[in-house]
Amino acid sequence: MKFESAYEEFIVYAEKRHKKQGFITLNHDFKKYILPYFKDKNITDITKNDILNWQNYILDFGFKNSFNFKLYSFFNSFFSYCVLFDIVSFNPVSLVGNFSKKIELNEHTTYNFYQFLKFVFYLDNFVYKCFFTFMFFYGTRPGETMALRFSDLSGHYVHINHNLQRKGKRELDTPKNLYSVRKFKIGIIMRFLIFILKRKYIKSSSFSNDYFIFGGLKPLAPTSIDRIKNNAIKKSNLPYITQHEFRHSFCTRMIRKNVPIKDVSCRMGHHNVSTTLDIYLH
Repeated sequence: MKFESAYEEFIVYAEKRHKKQGFITLNHDFKKYILPYFKDKNITDITKNDILNWQNYILDFGFKNSFNFKLYSFFNSFFSYCVLFDIVSFNPVSLVGNFSKKIELNEHTTYNFYQFLKFVFYLDNFVYKCFFTFMFFYGTRPGETMALRFSDLSGHYVHINHNLQRKGKRELDTPKNLYSVRKFKIGIIMRFLIFILKRKYIKSSSFSNDYFIFGGLKPLAPTSIDRIKNNAIKKSNLPYITQHEFRHSFCTRMIRKNVPIKDVSCRMGHHNVSTTLDIYLH
């Protein structure tokens, strides 16, 4: 069987066993960095040496360890499927093992409180001001923040129980993992900002609790968020920061305020405390 034919069978199996957004990304990466390399081979002819040569090919790109591991894991899953259904007799990817880790310095740009105030000053749109304010003060992921609807509010609390797909049809999806489902209290200023947004939506259209807090009838688009963010960064002469790094900024401030790391980890929706320590403590 040709490698490509085996992969077409595998994706039918894999699509039902992965989160939608995660599968879209994994499938895209496989088709870009794995499929073209082995496309013309019979899957039963692939050897450990072929896998080693492919790894050398990938290493030349200089990807981060995390991306290499993601490629390896999905490739390994593919061959494990092939072994399970008797397409091949052994898994050469597993036998070769993962990529060797290279030394990396994980650096993140974060804003302190005064830098954030300067950044917000140069945001022209009120909805976007509220969007970035929520991430900076509550540490939610961009997809979680975009997915928030008024139905997720309960008194002084907000429930994080959805994530918005950032690619494809941009449908509401489940959060990143089980621990990402969480509930926390929001302060009076944020509640007031959300109240103003709600009044704005009520005036302009037929409002319902299914409206997105940041966007209204439709959620904000990642490309629009980036465009407005980058314009404010340029005007304010601040260091460049990604959407996700507003979440990093929140965590960094909490750690500097000596908030117990377990509490910070729960607020961030991390699987365990070690994840928070590995990413942020430096």
